[in-house]
Amino acid sequence: MNRMVGIIITGHGKFASGLKSSIELIVGKQENLEAVDFMINDSIEDLQRKLKKAIGDVDSGKGIVFFTDILGGSPFNISVLLSKKIKCSDVIAGSNLPAIINILFDRNRLSVEEIKNKALEAGESGIKAFSDQIRSRMKTEINGI
Repeated sequence: MNRMVGIIITGHGKFASGLKSSIELIVGKQENLEAVDFMINDSIEDLQRKLKKAIGDVDSGKGIVFFTDILGGSPFNISVLLSKKIKCSDVIAGSNLPAIINILFDRNRLSVEEIKNKALEAGESGIKAFSDQIRSRMKTEINGI
């Protein structure tokens, strides 16, 4: 196992496995990255057990960042509780694909804090509304194909 910050994606339904699937389609399979889904029939204890297993699978000793779907939801709350037992960890709510993809290739050289900051910046800047400016740029790019 490479010494890099571990990533755990968790959320309601198939949020986590969906994000992981998209990540692997775009950038390939990633080491030290696990998805933990919180399904309708799962109890809080089931979620906690699955997250503890994921921690064991991704922890290389450099720290862990949890990416969760919504602030205050069970995946977020359990991640916060478990993160308190990990020497170097952080929890991000409201995660999206740009936030996670942007940090994947820096995990072996950046700290948990640096990864958190970079992910927050990428996540925020990755949210865009379709506008005339974007439409114009896309039209130019499409015509250039």
